[in-house]
Amino acid sequence: MREYLLVFLVAGVASYLLCVFARELAIRSGAVARVRDRDVHATPIPYFGGVAMLGGLGAGLLVARHLPFLGTSQPTVFHDAGIVLLGGAMICAVGVVDDLIELDALTKLGGQIVAAGFLVLNGVQLWSLNLPGVGQFSLDPTQAMLLSILLVVGTMNAVNFVDGLDGLAAGVVLIGAVAFFVFSYQLADANGYTLAITAAMLCAAMGGACAGFLPHNFFPARIFMGDSGSMLLGLVLSGSALTLTGQFASITVSDGGGFAQLLPILLPISILVVPLADLVLAVVRRTRRGQAFYQPDKEHLHHRLLEFGHSQRRAVIVMWLWAGLIAFGGVLISLYSGPLIWALLALGAIVTVALTFLVPRVQRPGEARIEEHLVR
Repeated sequence: MREYLLVFLVAGVASYLLCVFARELAIRSGAVARVRDRDVHATPIPYFGGVAMLGGLGAGLLVARHLPFLGTSQPTVFHDAGIVLLGGAMICAVGVVDDLIELDALTKLGGQIVAAGFLVLNGVQLWSLNLPGVGQFSLDPTQAMLLSILLVVGTMNAVNFVDGLDGLAAGVVLIGAVAFFVFSYQLADANGYTLAITAAMLCAAMGGACAGFLPHNFFPARIFMGDSGSMLLGLVLSGSALTLTGQFASITVSDGGGFAQLLPILLPISILVVPLADLVLAVVRRTRRGQAFYQPDKEHLHHRLLEFGHSQRRAVIVMWLWAGLIAFGGVLISLYSGPLIWALLALGAIVTVALTFLVPRVQRPGEARIEEHLVR
């Protein structure tokens, strides 16, 4: 556990320091987020936060390779981690180009499919599903390839969709990374496997990269992650989930029953249930209007929270709370049982609902002027 903590800290420090250089590079190259009708920022903000997070992720994995415990793990651990890192670099490069010249949606989708395909062709994919009452169900190559690409591309777009307020996407992925780290670490322990596994190592590095980026990105943001960051985080999060089915011959978590058997597949989805719900609602909303599903609008969940009376910071914290409730709730009920767990989850749900619907109020003019001043 101490080595994972060190990986987290190194990735965080590297990401934090690299944000300074990435911001300057973005300004010099003109990669700046212009103010559009659907945006909530009032002044142009530089991109390339994804480049800094990629550097932090790479620094964390580099340190892990030289640690006494993680460094002596099975070759597949660093092979899969390296493949995910290379896939992340590929999609980050696509995002950098988009931040510079704004690619069309179909071109970006093509880049996402290529990066996801790179993972699959190098063995980072779904291999089997552990179904309650059925046991281990092996997938044929075509099914495994299609489901794996769908999971990776869907996760990348879900993170991209939720990246609409300062600090929102980075915080949601940080929460998801910590939750998935806890689950994969406990899963390895419960099944008698070595605790040096790819999923835990990737989540530790990714969580650190997000934590280092957040001080620069929380309201008022000085740098945006851009598509280079949102697609990178989505690929690494989904890639870490895919490695579980490749490195575990079978999965058993006794306390969680059938739900626990499905959690390696359900947890990556539950971690991003907020952005995934936002993605589905956006597609339905735009299709009903006769629009293309990829055409932007200003009706995402974070926009609705602002209209409901939340400030930017409070809207972000509310969405963090929902993401944490669902992600850690899934982990807790899979690993532990008993009335105390359900009581904690119920308390968390009550607090989250109260902060969402009871706390918001329309800002007083003085508060609005202060927030507008901070944005500028």
